[in-house]
Amino acid sequence: MKTQHFESVWDAISDTPEEAENMKVRSSIMIAIQEHIARTGMSQAKAAELFSVTQPRVSDLIRGKISLFSIDTLINMAAAAKLQVTVKISNASTAA
Repeated sequence: MKTQHFESVWDAISDTPEEAENMKVRSSIMIAIQEHIARTGMSQAKAAELFSVTQPRVSDLIRGKISLFSIDTLINMAAAAKLQVTVKISNASTAA
């Protein structure tokens, strides 16, 4: 049995390289927002108010339900939290 090695869990479980890249971006933004909420001690209700969403929506975010969030939605939430989202694009063969 040959063992496969992947750089990311998303590379291993995604159907296409495009889907893997999308999931990597979404997960990075989601983690940054989760960390911001934890670091500031913000309640889910307060976060919901900040993001202009419902508290159950924040609960989905905290619980990591990544499939429920688009990149656009996560960027909007990050911006509302005064987090700066930076995009870095490089050739896949040279990416670290």
